[in-house]
Amino acid sequence: MSSQEPSKVSGQFHSVKGTAVETIGDMAGVQSWSQSGKEEHAKGEGEYNAAQAKGYAEGVSDRVTGYKDSVVGAVTGDKAQQTSGNVKNEKGQTQQEINKPT
Repeated sequence: MSSQEPSKVSGQFHSVKGTAVETIGDMAGVQSWSQSGKEEHAKGEGEYNAAQAKGYAEGVSDRVTGYKDSVVGAVTGDKAQQTSGNVKNEKGQTQQEINKPT
């Protein structure tokens, strides 16, 4: 993983690339390639899982904030706040579903 935010795309790329390098190393009998492929695959899987967990947590936060805004808007009669809260709640729910641990 890099020092940047974890990325599902980058993690998936490194996972697949690592598997390919490992397979080539196994087929060619080059232990160093096999080992580096295994390591890159593991790092890619770790980055993917970290990005997935981060996305899920952000979804939880959006749902809670959205629900709060929706309730406050309903109680105070502020339809704009209520609508905004509902949208944020739904966005958070979608984000959770996309990043649901497998």
